[in-house]
Amino acid sequence: MEANVFRFRDARSAPDPVLEAGPVAFGSQPVPLVLDNGSFQARAGWACPGPDPGPEPRLQFRAVCARGRGGARGGLGPQVGNALGSLEPLRWMLRSPFDRNVPVNLELQELLLDYSFQHLGVSSQGCVDHPIVLTEAVCNPLYSRQMMSELLFECYRIPKVAYGIDSLFSFYHNMPKNALSSGLVISSGYQCTHILPVLEGRLDAKNCKRINLGGSQAAGYLQRLLQLKYPGHLAAITLSRMEEILQEHSYIAEDYAAELQKWRCPDYYENNVHKMQLPFSSKLLGSTLTAEEKQERRQQQLRRLQELNARRREEKLQLDQERLERLLYVQELLEDGQMDQFHKALIELNMDSPEELQSYIQKLTLAVEQAKQKILQAEANLEVDVVDSKPETPDLEPLEPSLEDVENINDFEPLFSEETPEVEKPQVTTTVQPVFNLAAYHQLFVGTERIRAPEIIFQPSLIGEEQAGIAETLHYVLDRYPKAVQDTLVQNVFLTGGNVMYPGMKARVEKELLEMRPFQSSFQVQLASNPVLDAWYGARDWALDHLEDSGAWVTRKDYEEKGGEYLKEHCASNTYVPIRLPKQASRASETQTSGRGSGASESGAGDQA
Repeated sequence: MEANVFRFRDARSAPDPVLEAGPVAFGSQPVPLVLDNGSFQARAGWACPGPDPGPEPRLQFRAVCARGRGGARGGLGPQVGNALGSLEPLRWMLRSPFDRNVPVNLELQELLLDYSFQHLGVSSQGCVDHPIVLTEAVCNPLYSRQMMSELLFECYRIPKVAYGIDSLFSFYHNMPKNALSSGLVISSGYQCTHILPVLEGRLDAKNCKRINLGGSQAAGYLQRLLQLKYPGHLAAITLSRMEEILQEHSYIAEDYAAELQKWRCPDYYENNVHKMQLPFSSKLLGSTLTAEEKQERRQQQLRRLQELNARRREEKLQLDQERLERLLYVQELLEDGQMDQFHKALIELNMDSPEELQSYIQKLTLAVEQAKQKILQAEANLEVDVVDSKPETPDLEPLEPSLEDVENINDFEPLFSEETPEVEKPQVTTTVQPVFNLAAYHQLFVGTERIRAPEIIFQPSLIGEEQAGIAETLHYVLDRYPKAVQDTLVQNVFLTGGNVMYPGMKARVEKELLEMRPFQSSFQVQLASNPVLDAWYGARDWALDHLEDSGAWVTRKDYEEKGGEYLKEHCASNTYVPIRLPKQASRASETQTSGRGSGASESGAGDQA
C-alpha cells in the first residue's frame, strides 16, 4: 500500500446487551448509580464498594435519540445511543436533549435514562431504588436542575441524588486523597471549553469562564475545509468521518505559524500528509470477463431470481390459506346456526351478505390451487435447469420490488445492464486500461487541516467567532487574583475532557503559560490519566467516599421542602445560589400608603386655600 494512506474505519456501534440484575445493596446501603451525562457521550455504571469496583463504566453510548415511524405499519419506537448503529443515514433524524452542554429537553433526557436503567439491570419494581450521582454543566441554570430533579424524584422515585461537575470529578480522581488541592482546570469537551479555578478544594464560581467552542465546532470546520477542497466528494465527507480524522490524525501545533511554514516545504508535506482513502467501486473501469464467465453469471442470477420468486409465491400462498381458513370458519358458523357470531364475523370482514362470503371463498380456493400448481411447475423447471445446465427463461411473475429486497435487486443490476453476447469469437485477452488511478481520485489529502481544525480553541477567529481563545481566557482568569494566588494556581494546571487528547496539547499550554508568566517563574501542567473516563471514575470514587455523608446528598425530603433547584455543595459541585424573589408589599400596607397619600394631598390643598 502507498505510504501514509489510511482507510476510514466507519465504525458501526453494536447494540448494548441488557445486563443481568445489577448489585442491589452493600451492607445496609444500596449501591449508587453513577451517570456521566455528557453532551457527546453518556457513561453509566455501578459504584460497587470493595477492592475491585470494576474497570470502566458498563455503558458508553452517544447521547442522541432518533424517533422511528410508528403507527399502523408497526414501525420501531425511539432508538437511543448504540442501538442506532451508524449515525450518518439517520443524521437528519437525530435529536439531543442538550443545548450546548445544558440538558433542556427532558423528554429526550428521559429516553436516555430509561435506556441506562434498563441496560444496567435495575431490578427494583416501579422505581429506581438506588442513590444517583449525576454530572451537570458548570454554573448549571437553576431551571435545568429543577427539571432534572423533578424527573428523577417524580418519575423514577429515587431516594437521593448528588450533582457534580464532570471536570471537577476528573480533578478529584487525579489528585491525592483527602487533600484540599488548588489548581486551574482546563476542560474542553464536545460543545464548550471551561477555565475553572479551584481554591482549597472548592470551585470559585465567580471567576469561571466558558468558551463556546469544542470538538463539535472543530469537526464542522474540518468538514467545510475538505468539502471546499474536494467538491466532487461532498456526500462522502461526513461528520462521523471528520470526527475520526480529529481523533486519530490531528494534533495541536506548539507554534502554529511556524508549523504552517514547515508545511510549505514539499518534502515535509509529502512525508506528513495523511491520505484518507474513501470507499469506491472498481466496476466503473469496465468488465474484463470472458463470454463463458458472463454466461455462468447470468445462470446464477436466473437461479437466484427463480428462488426469490418461489419464496414470494410460498409466502403469498401461506397468507391466502390463512384467509381461506378464516372464511371457512365463518361459513361453518352459518351452517351451525350461530347467527349472532356469524353477523359479527361478517362485519369484521367488511362483508354484507353470505353470498359475498361464498364468492370470496371460491376465488381464494381457485387462487390457492393455481399457486400450488405454479410452485410445482417452478420446482420442476429449477430441477431441469440444474440437470441440463442450460439457461432457460423462468416463469416469472411481474412483481414490484419491496424495501426488504433492495439488496437482492442491487445484485441483479448487471443482468439488465450487460448486453446479450453475440456469436462467440476467438477470445483475445484484453484488459481495459484506466484513464486515471481511481483509488487516488477517491483519496482526501489531509495536510494543514490536521492542525487547522483543532487550532480553533486557541484562535476562534479562524472560524469567525468573536471570542477569546484558551490562552487569552487563561490570562484573564489569572489576572483576577493576587500574585500569591496566581502562583498557587499555576502550580497545578489540569487538562481534562475529550477535546484535550490531541498530541501536543500539553506542550502548547506550557508554551502559552511560559509566555504569560513572569520571568523564571514556575508552573506545572498535568494531563488527566484518561481525559474521557476520569469524570466517571471520579464520580464513582466520590460516591463511595461519601456514601453515608448526608451533607452531600439531596434527599426526597429536601426536594419537597426546598424545590428542585436545591443543591448541597461538596468538593466537585457547583455553588448553590438560591432564587431570591423580590418581596411584594401586602395589600393592607398598599391601602394604608394610598390613604396617607390622599390625606396629605387634601391638607396641602387646604393650606393653599
